Amino acid sequence: MSKTPENEQSASTNGATPRAWWVLLIGVSGVYFWAYWTTISDLVTEWQTNPNYSVGLLVPPAALYLLWHDRKSLQRCRLSPAWSGIAVILVAQAGRAFGLVWLYESAERYALVLTLVGVVLLVGGWGVFWRTRWILLFLLLMVPLPGRIHLMISGPLQEYATRGAVFGLELLGVVVGRQGNRVMLNDEVPVNIAEACSGLRMLTAFVVVAAVLAYVIGRPRWQKFVLVVSSVPIAVACNVFRLVVTALLFLNLQSDLAERFFHDFAGFTMMPVAVLMLLLEMWVLSKLVVADPAGGVRAVRADGIAT
Repeated sequence: MSKTPENEQSASTNGATPRAWWVLLIGVSGVYFWAYWTTISDLVTEWQTNPNYSVGLLVPPAALYLLWHDRKSLQRCRLSPAWSGIAVILVAQAGRAFGLVWLYESAERYALVLTLVGVVLLVGGWGVFWRTRWILLFLLLMVPLPGRIHLMISGPLQEYATRGAVFGLELLGVVVGRQGNRVMLNDEVPVNIAEACSGLRMLTAFVVVAAVLAYVIGRPRWQKFVLVVSSVPIAVACNVFRLVVTALLFLNLQSDLAERFFHDFAGFTMMPVAVLMLLLEMWVLSKLVVADPAGGVRAVRADGIAT
């Protein structure tokens, strides 16, 4: 039985990968890691020393998991290397050179991700790139925010954290006096809500978790978008709760116990709490709409009647 042209094409695209493609993949990957070894090393050091961006250490393994999750659809992608990947790589190198000359470390780190986009195009082609585009975008979450953007976000977060903590403590009957980000509890216990208490670390972690969850769940795109965006207020709320509990510990127990709670116990417990809140949110979203036999969705009124 001889192969038809259609069978030959199917075998070349969905069957065994040609040896030349593997040589190209290994060669380009080797050059990529060699060229960016110092940048990768600096990133790992940043993740280990900067608590605000320690979640970046989990982003590459999470991206590999997402690739494994999509392995069947990726196997169906036709391997057709695109030379336009070289243009993307050259643009990335220009951005990296700019960062090296003008000492913009973030430019080098973002060039790391953009170069990977070019490598995907060069080795796999547009089909593979389009199937992995969200995973490639997800990799941007491993890069710490540029200094200016960091200050633009951490400052307001610190203000929201202070206001939320004061409001929560006053609801619990605690007399709170505030001067900037310093609060006085019952006119006797001072507590400083420093930048480390702004909740940026919790925010970056929650966004990463929400992004992975949104990718793997089978929901409409608008629900996935809502899930990722809602991780921001959820992170702020969890941080405020952590601050309120810590302040109560400062007021009623030893300060060293409060410090340990804030930095150790609360940091671990807030993550599963946030995941439960995200799961609850997905459950609520599933109840807001019902499937339409015509192929769309219909909103559900408060009385349970679909409109």
